[in-house]
Amino acid sequence: MAEREFMEYDAVIVGAGPSGLACAIRLKQLSVENNVDLGVCVIEKGSEVGAHILSGAVMDPRGLSELFPDWKERGAPLNTPVTEDHFLYLTETKSYKLPTPPQMHNEGNYIISLGSVCRWLATQAEALGVEIYSGFAAAEVLYDETGAVMGVATGDMGIGKNGEKTAHYQPGIELHAKQTIFAEGCRGSLTKTLFEKFRLCDGVDPQTYGIGIKELWEVEPEKHAPGKVVHTVGWPMDKNTYGGSWLYHMENNQISVGFVIGLDYQNPYLSPFDEFQRFKTHPALRSLLEGGRRIAYGARALSEGGFQSIPKLTFPGGLLVGDTAGFLNVPKIKGTHTAMKSGMTAAEAACANFTGENAQEVNTYQERLKQTWMWDELYRVRNIRPSFRWGLFGGIAYSALDTYLFRGKAPWTIHHHADHLQLKKASECERISYPKPDGKITFDKLSSVFISNTNHEENQPPHLKLYDPKVPIETNLALYDAPEQRYCPAGVYEIVREDGKPRLQINAQNCVHCKTCDIKDPTQNINWVVPEGGGGPNYPNM
Repeated sequence: MAEREFMEYDAVIVGAGPSGLACAIRLKQLSVENNVDLGVCVIEKGSEVGAHILSGAVMDPRGLSELFPDWKERGAPLNTPVTEDHFLYLTETKSYKLPTPPQMHNEGNYIISLGSVCRWLATQAEALGVEIYSGFAAAEVLYDETGAVMGVATGDMGIGKNGEKTAHYQPGIELHAKQTIFAEGCRGSLTKTLFEKFRLCDGVDPQTYGIGIKELWEVEPEKHAPGKVVHTVGWPMDKNTYGGSWLYHMENNQISVGFVIGLDYQNPYLSPFDEFQRFKTHPALRSLLEGGRRIAYGARALSEGGFQSIPKLTFPGGLLVGDTAGFLNVPKIKGTHTAMKSGMTAAEAACANFTGENAQEVNTYQERLKQTWMWDELYRVRNIRPSFRWGLFGGIAYSALDTYLFRGKAPWTIHHHADHLQLKKASECERISYPKPDGKITFDKLSSVFISNTNHEENQPPHLKLYDPKVPIETNLALYDAPEQRYCPAGVYEIVREDGKPRLQINAQNCVHCKTCDIKDPTQNINWVVPEGGGGPNYPNM
């Protein structure tokens, strides 16, 4: 094995999303305030900052305003203030306006491209002296002789499918740090291993997830209303499946349209991708999109567990920030402001540790976070997402009670269950028939993946690994009719027949890094690990 080079920093941050970049910026701000020189490095698996960032997104600027009170003067790309809010209940052919829940009021918020915001944050970070390395995937957590985290190693480049070194082989680089901050986003591949090693999830609810599928459309100018925000519930979801849509009128005649489905759904025949395509055939949507053109596509899982699923956030040598720790406010449909706040708070705790006792574990981080508005915000909405286990109308009724009567301080907490345990057997469920795509309003998976600009080096080991290669046929196909064919929004998993015998084919080059397979597989037999750095989608402005 080739000896790896190593670089040393005070802080190494894994992931250049809003939490990781906010953490890096705050560390550098504090190093100036405290007159100490802190070495800060951010590594990002995408080909550039923002390449793997996907969100709705309407942004509450609260966290950004704390980080940069002068963000407007600095040119932050928050260009479209929200002008109107609409909340609709859909049937197959009709829409009915509902009162907008207070958490979803968007006065003072902005419709954004989160990828563009992250690119801007990266320029601010670099101006402060943060080193950012894109196209380098953190593939391994490094531990010292005491078992504490001492950094991460990037993946080797130029390893062929057979595991042999090719002519392009380059060993990974070790990045050593006093504190390693994991900002991997939802279902982080390294964070998963930290949960197990340090038992960070003991005593908390299992994390629960949703899958968000998004398209960016350019519509006819007369149909465009900059700043208009629309959310829907109801059709095409049945009353027992959690899900809903968004429709955000951005700048330049562009509309962000998307759908989120809770990954605790029960019917193995459900396809989130096809439900989203079907949603666009609703008369209210079709009339808006007709005459327009689809310009981008992507998908990403999101953490929906909220307050009762927050793990222990520190361990010897490291901290967790952002959606890798599950700080999304589901009823508010926002997580950027909370992600940034967690990153900033982690930076403050880490800096105090660096300039003080320099303890191995920054125990003050979680305590500091509990004193912030973020912790209170998540606590007050903790019961809303799990109340939808009682169905759409039960969830809406309970949410109103919790919000208006108890004001988020009900003397109980409703608990979550693990998503992968919720699938019923195929024999207990009805097949769902989805219409064929028309190529104008609705599309197939492969043409969608094409416009996500997804690319992986073909000759590399698969990054979608099966613990047991027999399970997909003997269990998943036999009991659940191979649900991986449907829950994946990118056509990665396919049952093919050779000599009359079925086998699972994994088209890893299609993967948009949504992590849904890692979450929803009923036997937890799929392990998503990072591919070669720079691989995956290349979202321009999602």
